Amino acid sequence: MHRLLSLFTPQKPTSPILRSYGQEVSGIAPPVIQKVIEWLALSLIQAGYFGKAHLFWLDAEDDPEVMRQLKRVAHQQKPIFLYRCADRVPSPPQGYYWRMMTEHPSLRVYQLESKEAD
Repeated sequence: MHRLLSLFTPQKPTSPILRSYGQEVSGIAPPVIQKVIEWLALSLIQAGYFGKAHLFWLDAEDDPEVMRQLKRVAHQQKPIFLYRCADRVPSPPQGYYWRMMTEHPSLRVYQLESKEAD
């Protein structure tokens, strides 16, 4: 009986689920994309996070559909990251700001933070 119950017990994930937006039109080379995704996944694992996270590859004036997706997921209380594809960071959704993740050597990775969290 105990063995039967273990078959129906949800398994704890061993890695985060990282959803990517705008990567195919970002102009960033595939090896760079792979290294950023690997670094971010390892960072989430090291922080003990194994849920869903979002990664946006954004230009300062990006595709309106990608920006709508960003606004939609901002309210889900999941980690949201940005890889800055241009010289400037795009405007965050209202009530949020982009915090640079200085741990990444490119200085192009940011995390979306709520202004209320200050």
